[in-house]
Amino acid sequence: MSTQWIRTRQTKYAAYVTVYILVILTVIVVANILANRLNKSYDATANKRYSLSDQTKKVVGDLKQDVHIRYFDDATAMQPAKDLLERYAILSPKIHIEYIDVLKNPTLVRAANVSRKGEAVIEVGTRREDAKTFDEEGVTGALIRALKGGEREVCVVTGHGEHRLDDSSQGEGFSGFQTVVERNNYKVQPINLLQKAEVPADCTVLVVAGPAGDYIQPEVDAIKKYVEVGGRALFMLDPPLKLGRRQVGDNQALSDLLESWGVTVDKNLLLDESAASQLLGGGPEAPVVMQYDSHPIVSDLTNISTAFPLSRSLETKNTAKTTITKLFSTSADSFATTNLSSAEIRIDPSKDKHGPFTLAVAGTFTTGKPAGQGRFVVVGNSAWASNQALGFSGNRNLLLNTINWLSSDEDLIAIRPKDPEDRRITLNPRQFYLVLMTSQFFLPLIVVIGGVMVWLRRR
Repeated sequence: MSTQWIRTRQTKYAAYVTVYILVILTVIVVANILANRLNKSYDATANKRYSLSDQTKKVVGDLKQDVHIRYFDDATAMQPAKDLLERYAILSPKIHIEYIDVLKNPTLVRAANVSRKGEAVIEVGTRREDAKTFDEEGVTGALIRALKGGEREVCVVTGHGEHRLDDSSQGEGFSGFQTVVERNNYKVQPINLLQKAEVPADCTVLVVAGPAGDYIQPEVDAIKKYVEVGGRALFMLDPPLKLGRRQVGDNQALSDLLESWGVTVDKNLLLDESAASQLLGGGPEAPVVMQYDSHPIVSDLTNISTAFPLSRSLETKNTAKTTITKLFSTSADSFATTNLSSAEIRIDPSKDKHGPFTLAVAGTFTTGKPAGQGRFVVVGNSAWASNQALGFSGNRNLLLNTINWLSSDEDLIAIRPKDPEDRRITLNPRQFYLVLMTSQFFLPLIVVIGGVMVWLRRR
């Protein structure tokens, strides 16, 4: 009886062990399957350095066709590329990645026409694009070009003292404008309507970038014709200040055109004494915007500030063929002065008009064609897109969102990849000496004193 009981007990224990083993194996198998299919990671860095931007997630997440990415490099240098590209693969099963060792596969390198190591080639169907730089901005830019079928052109009007694309100074130059726009799937070229009063047919977006002089009527007529047959244009017009070396004209002919579309550009200068402007270090002549209206251009700028040094206000109304939408305004603590010729401009609450004031608007022009709607954006300032201000908080994203909306690329409107944040600590000689003394003398001395005290107590 006892022997049978022991055997029954052993059988029961064996069954328990077998079940436990099977459960553990099942958990391990399921965990591995889930880990393989649901590859997730957490980025604990302060500026999310190892996370892809919202724009990349939007583009990759909406893929409807397969995308092949081939990366060419030495086998020993592949890991950084894998760290980046695998983040793309996690976002969509449509992403297929191939790593090619340039030393073992020279024929593939030659066939792909790759001239350097560390290059990525993106292919969508029969279209191929090379990443201009191997980082998120370069890879996503090449992916967008492959999906959209090549570059579009942004034409910047010249000839009347506009911001210059070849000016790389930290002031009013527009070299940064060109760099940022070209990195995002657009080709930037200057045009002169004085030489030929006609906007080239290959211009996707026309940009009027803060002219100091007046446009003549044939130029304005060319711009009018371009937009009213379905063209897209960005107007950045500064207040007509009559002081300093760069005096700004009234540009009445261009102002009259915008007024016929429902946008009146006021002849004033906006001064903003809000807490946001003061907190961010700007003066009253540089309004800071923290709140935005409802429009695709600004929908992703929530809680992101933008700055507009030396601005004028806009007034709007819809017309028979245009629909105008406000994008953003100054704060309630702003004023508008019409004193545009004094070197020292101060707020006079008894005379100056009180805000808020509209700073930017987006408009559409009905052409009568089903897919031929004209679009335009008017901003009462041009310095916000200059080298001096383009790096401020959300200015860069606002510029690209505007270009995307004008070119009907609304699906690309999002917050772009951020530049890596420099988080190095710079110590002055006194701080360096304090750290040195603490780490090499005081901390070891505390350990020694603690050891001596323990030794004395145990005696």
